[in-house]
Amino acid sequence: MTNIFENTLKQLNNVSDIINLDKDIYKFLQQPIQELTVSIPVKMDNGKTETFTGFRVRYNNVLGPCKGGIRFHKLETLDTVKGLSALMTWKASLLGLPLGGGKGGIICDPHSMSKGELERLTRGYIRAIYKNIGSEIDSLAPDINTNPQIMAWMLDEYLTLTDGNDRGVLTGKPIELGGSLGRNDATARGGLYCLREALDLNIFTESKHQFTVAIQGYGNVGLHAHKLIEEIFPNVKVVAISNVHGGVYNPNGIRYSNLKNPETFANKPMFDENNYISNENLLELNVDVLIPAAMENVITHNPVHADSKFVRESGNAKNIKAKIILELANGPITPEADVILFENGVHVIPDFLANAGGVVVSHFEMVQNSQNYYWPESEVYEKLNTMMTEAYHKVLKVSNKKEIDMRTAAYVLAVNRVVEAMKLRGWV
Repeated sequence: MTNIFENTLKQLNNVSDIINLDKDIYKFLQQPIQELTVSIPVKMDNGKTETFTGFRVRYNNVLGPCKGGIRFHKLETLDTVKGLSALMTWKASLLGLPLGGGKGGIICDPHSMSKGELERLTRGYIRAIYKNIGSEIDSLAPDINTNPQIMAWMLDEYLTLTDGNDRGVLTGKPIELGGSLGRNDATARGGLYCLREALDLNIFTESKHQFTVAIQGYGNVGLHAHKLIEEIFPNVKVVAISNVHGGVYNPNGIRYSNLKNPETFANKPMFDENNYISNENLLELNVDVLIPAAMENVITHNPVHADSKFVRESGNAKNIKAKIILELANGPITPEADVILFENGVHVIPDFLANAGGVVVSHFEMVQNSQNYYWPESEVYEKLNTMMTEAYHKVLKVSNKKEIDMRTAAYVLAVNRVVEAMKLRGWV
């Protein structure tokens, strides 16, 4: 199976001809500026010591300090981290942020670990990388299976080791430790601001009184997307949701407000035999909007083989019926599938635009940390709304002008800004 790093290189190659990218610059952009692999010994509750492998990659910092999340996942790989750090580079560039792209991860199964084991693993990771991070170098953030509590442990370990107070070294912190209001649902909210603009376009041939949505992946982002759709869109109905075990489908709608303890749905079965739907079938539902909010490579062209239960074992791009795909996950569509979807008239809002709300509000958090002055939630949302809406329409304008898909248009804007900065600084 093609990994997400190979996919980002394919997409960079696709855009290189469109913008006449210099061969030497293209070669430079094919690799991160720094890759760090560390071993983390952790004393487990049974008294034995287990050694975990962690990664931190800085892809490009020409626009500013790198920024990107930390993932705790049993299938984490260096190539995945490299690919995601590349996406973070283009994401920050596309949104006009003074940041570069980075990413990190640890190979582990956090769901099988106790709270004490997770804390020791988290602190050990920071001890291994703390000399390579900081608000002016590389700032961390939550991602898959990490949360504000883990960020708090990371912050405490870093501040202890450095005897300082650089709270911008990571974002997504608890509010009490310098976190920003509005950060928890920022990724989903930013994507839905883009979806709002897309729904206003003349994509549908018939008048729609109510749009239908399916959400694949019910972690922090998918859960908040469901909740916010109910709050923001009176004419949108969520009809399917799923997690790694599969999901539920109800053509009459699934209301977030009617669910009991929806935050517990991320990793346990949420269905019964009467409303069960597989992840594969959810992707192919006849809905207006599909929101992949789980893992990479779930919409494909060629047959793939992987351990992830989210990945279909045969190409499914030709079977997608949604008119709009909002990529809240990173890399859920392979480059080959992108071509099929574009030819079929599917409006894809690409990942590094759709899920950029998280890094935008992370940047806000860094600014607030540096000023030691914190904004009300309404101001955070107002600024996020403005930036996401402007970015969406910039990408749409390039897409229409050059008659290219939205992802390629986003790459045109993002890569051009990075390349121009590299030229101005004399890197190339």
